[in-house]
Amino acid sequence: MPLPDAVEENMSFLLAELDGQLTRLIGYFEAPRREIALQLVQRAGYSHNLSARVRKACLAAMMRGKRAEAKQLRLQGADTIARNLDLISRLGRRAVDHAERAERQKLLRPQTYVTPLKRVRATVARIGEALRDGDSKLAVEIGEARAELGGFHDRLFRTYTRDMQGTKHTEDLAHGLLVLNEIHRMGEALLAISEALLSINIGQSVQFERYFTLRSVLDGVARDEEISLQPLAETRSGSAISSLSLRNGKGETVTAVFKDGDRRKVKEERVGVKSWNSVYPGLAPEILSYERRGKSAALLIEHLEGETFEDIVLGASDAALAEAQKALHKTVGDIWRQTRTDEPAEMKAMEQLAKRMKDVYRLHPRYARGAQSVNGVTVKSFDALIAAAARREATLSAPFSVYIHGDFNLDNVIYDPVGRKIRFIDLHRSRYMDYVQDVSVFMVSNYRLQVLDAGTRARIARVATDMHGMAAKFARRQKDPTFEYRLALGLARSLASSTRFVVDKDHARRMMLRARYILETALAVPEGKEARFRLPIRNLFSD
Repeated sequence: MPLPDAVEENMSFLLAELDGQLTRLIGYFEAPRREIALQLVQRAGYSHNLSARVRKACLAAMMRGKRAEAKQLRLQGADTIARNLDLISRLGRRAVDHAERAERQKLLRPQTYVTPLKRVRATVARIGEALRDGDSKLAVEIGEARAELGGFHDRLFRTYTRDMQGTKHTEDLAHGLLVLNEIHRMGEALLAISEALLSINIGQSVQFERYFTLRSVLDGVARDEEISLQPLAETRSGSAISSLSLRNGKGETVTAVFKDGDRRKVKEERVGVKSWNSVYPGLAPEILSYERRGKSAALLIEHLEGETFEDIVLGASDAALAEAQKALHKTVGDIWRQTRTDEPAEMKAMEQLAKRMKDVYRLHPRYARGAQSVNGVTVKSFDALIAAAARREATLSAPFSVYIHGDFNLDNVIYDPVGRKIRFIDLHRSRYMDYVQDVSVFMVSNYRLQVLDAGTRARIARVATDMHGMAAKFARRQKDPTFEYRLALGLARSLASSTRFVVDKDHARRMMLRARYILETALAVPEGKEARFRLPIRNLFSD
């Protein structure tokens, strides 16, 4: 897909202008002269205006015709390239400005900068070709200049700081460090340009390291132009999840899920998937490939047919929802029965909540209150309620353990209506634990949906209370007397901690008030009488 003529034309002018400026910059550091410094300053407006023209042409093209995703991404990429080319121009001028401020320029070792600046110039000269031809290999080479400039920075930084210890002219050397920083930042600009080029080629915004993990996972299966990558989600831990389509050797389209991010998180996901496939085969997706690179890692996972439970709750017919619920309850109950062990389990809901309250207070500071007095009655702080409930919880453990999902939110459960199967995703927290953990998380993940329509809210409440009914029946059959009490603590934890993801103040207030009511009600139960405790579940989940 070609760029608009106005974008291509001004981009070509910008690249040519920057080449001229870099040539002057190299000339300055070969033999510092004030006239060259003035020439660079006088060219400031040229690169800025050309960059602005590229942006204007990109914005105009975005507003015309259909808002095709590939077109938008290509235009955004071109704008990113232009902005970073202008940044390189500004960094060059600032480097010269710092150098000119040094009284003893020999201390800066100006000739040392010639080689890295020639590398920058040679790299910039290849940007037009990489953009025009969609050449990902060339785009990668452009990004690799960052590492070379980083190595140069580290070496000269050590030289400057060593020289500072043996001279009185530290101010000149400080200017040298500033010059070094500007040249180093050119590498960051080239990396951003590389990522923009790769994003255009792949069809989705992609970071430099992510491109390598993607290529490693695919291991030469397809060229970039044969890959379609569509974003599915961004996790709060920083992992990215994408739908990946490619053509195999038979000309067939193959769909998978590509997940990458922090190496520890991705490894946990892999372990979780493998564990589920041994504990309860067929529930988790198959891992097609796994690759590590530095501090990051990536998984290529089987694409699961169907819809997330969140989509079903919010958009499916009543009959379709009832069918999905029936399948979910059957599957979950079956998992609990098959994986049950006699090892007691501690959920430690209050310990979990205490760790998360700082994040809650950061977003909702009005809840970070101490004890208050109302008409002579002392109202404990929320933190005091958590501490008191933690002491009670320490005396109550589940009489058995089951294998749980660990992050049993609506969007981590998929239902395939054709095969009538439930599948789980995002399994990095799976382990043997109190089943109440999953029950409480699932119920609250319904309530925290920020939908105000009365009919939909009533439907959400039914899904949550139906899960409670299924779990309560299981608890009675398994002779688990403190199920309701432990569930109360789990619900309080999930309601309060979930407010750190809810910006709407009214909805967050409803959740916090419910959490407080649950804790106060649970703490009012005499010790030893927890088995008699019951919550008004329907009232709690109805607005």
